[in-house]
Amino acid sequence: MAAASGVLQVLIFPSPSLPLLAWIALAPLVVAILGRAASSSSNNYHAPGLLRSFALGYVCGVVWYAGSCHWIYHVMNSYGGLQPMVAALILLGFCLYLGLYHGLFGLLLALAARGREPHVGRALLLSPFLWVAVELARARVTGFPWDLLGTSQVSNIALTRVATFTGVYGVSFEIAVINSGFAAAYLVPLRKRGTLLAGVLGVAVLLQAGSLVRPAAAAHDKVATLVQVDIPILEENQWTAARLRSTLSGLEQISIPAARDAEAQHGIPGLIIWPESPAPFFAPDPAFRSAMSEMASVSNAYVVVGSLAVNQAAGADRQQMYNSAALIAPSGAWAQRYDKIHLVPFGEYVPYRELFSFAGKLTREVGDFSAGAERRPLDLGSEKLGVFICYESIFPDEVRQFARRGAQAFVNISNDGWFGPTGAPGQHLNMVRMRAIENRRWVLRSTNTGITAAVDPFGRVVARAPSEQRLALNAPYAEISSTTFYTRHGDWFAYACAIIAVAGLVFLHRSRGSGRLIWTKN
Repeated sequence: MAAASGVLQVLIFPSPSLPLLAWIALAPLVVAILGRAASSSSNNYHAPGLLRSFALGYVCGVVWYAGSCHWIYHVMNSYGGLQPMVAALILLGFCLYLGLYHGLFGLLLALAARGREPHVGRALLLSPFLWVAVELARARVTGFPWDLLGTSQVSNIALTRVATFTGVYGVSFEIAVINSGFAAAYLVPLRKRGTLLAGVLGVAVLLQAGSLVRPAAAAHDKVATLVQVDIPILEENQWTAARLRSTLSGLEQISIPAARDAEAQHGIPGLIIWPESPAPFFAPDPAFRSAMSEMASVSNAYVVVGSLAVNQAAGADRQQMYNSAALIAPSGAWAQRYDKIHLVPFGEYVPYRELFSFAGKLTREVGDFSAGAERRPLDLGSEKLGVFICYESIFPDEVRQFARRGAQAFVNISNDGWFGPTGAPGQHLNMVRMRAIENRRWVLRSTNTGITAAVDPFGRVVARAPSEQRLALNAPYAEISSTTFYTRHGDWFAYACAIIAVAGLVFLHRSRGSGRLIWTKN
C-alpha cells in the first residue's frame, strides 16, 4: 500500500498528469501505517511500530522520487558524462536521501497514534498538519520543494484561490484532509463506513469541481516577445567565435521582427526576453554586449537576456561568476542586472566544497557560480519586472519577495533542455503557474527548448510555443500593482501547521490513555 501511494503521487504530476488521483494518493500510506492500531481494541492494542511506520513512509518516498525525478538519470548520463550505471546510482542515492521526508511523515503519524489506548482518530486529524510541516522542511532544510502536493491542482482555479492566502501549502493541506477522510472511511467499522465514505467523497467531488470553473480572460494591455532559442547543450570547447556570432545573428533575426509586430499592437517601447541559455553569453564580451545593444535600439525595446556576469571579488585573486539576467534599455544602455541567488547544488556550485571535493569530478558541467545578493525587480521605467532564473521558480517564499518589492509582472528564464524527453518541463511549468496564482501576477516564461509560455494570474497558460523549435512568441501580459495576502506574509500557514503539528504531538504525549478511538471494537 505504501508503494501504491508512491505510484499514485507520481501519476498526479506531469507526465501523465492525473490530478483527480490526488484525493486518494496519500490514503493508502496512511492506512498502511494506522491500520493495525485501528483494528485493535483498547484491551488488545497494537501500537504502530515507529521503525515500521518510518520504513513504510520511506518506501513511498523512494518510489515517488524515482518516478517523478527520473530525469536526473538523463541529466547525469547525457550531459554529465557519467556511465549508465553510475548515473543510475546517482538517481538512487537522490531517492534514498529525499525519501527520508516521507519516512519522517510516517514516523510522526505513528507517534501521533501511539499510547496505551488507540489514538488513531487524533492521528488522522493531525496528519494534514504533519504533511504540510514536512513539505515546509523539504523547502527550508534540504531546499528541494519539487512538486509539492498542492501543485497537482494548479488547473483547479476555484480550489487554488486559497493559495493567494496560504501559498501552495494551503492546497496541499486541503488534499491531505480529504486523504485522511478516505483513510478514516477505510479504518472505521463496516457499519459506519458507508456514511463516512459518502461524506468524504461528496466533499472531494465538490472540490474537484473547481476545475470546471472558467473565469473570464484576464485583462491585458501589453505584449512581450518571448524567444525560444533552441540551442543544443554543447561542451565548452565546441563554442567557437564563428558559432557564437552565427547564433547571435540568427536569434536577432527572429527577435526584431516579432518585437516590432508587438509594438504595432500595443505601443512602444517593447519587451524582448531571451532565456537562460547554454551558450556562453558572457556579459563582459564586447561582441555580445554590442549585439544586445543594437537589438534593443533597432527594435526600440527593452531586452532581458540570460547571461554570465563576471565581477572581481574585493580583495580576492579570482573573479566571481554569476548566472544573471541583464536588462538593456531601448537606448542600448546596459541598465540593470539580476544575479541568481538560489543556485543548484552540484549543478552550479559544490556545497561544502572541502567535504565534497570529489563531486566536481562527477560531471563535466558542474559550475562554480557565486550567489547574488538581492531580489530586486528590474526597472523598466513605467513598470517593474521580477526576474527569477530556472531553479528559483520552485521556491514560493523567494519568488513572492519580488512582488512584495514592487514587481508588477514576473519573468522566468530557464534552460529546461537538460531534462530531455521527460515530464520535468511540464512539472517545472506547473510550479511557475503556482507562483503566478500565489502572487496574482502575470508570468512571462522564456526557455531554451520549452516550455515557453505566458501565464495569467489564475495560473492559466494563455500563450505557448511548441517545444524544440527556435521561434519568437508574442505573448500578452499586464502590470498588476496590488499584492495578495501571501505576497505580504509569506509561509505563515505552513509555519502554523508545523507549530500545530509539534503542539499536537506534545499534547498527545502528555495525555496518553485519556481518550478512546470512537470506532474501537469495544
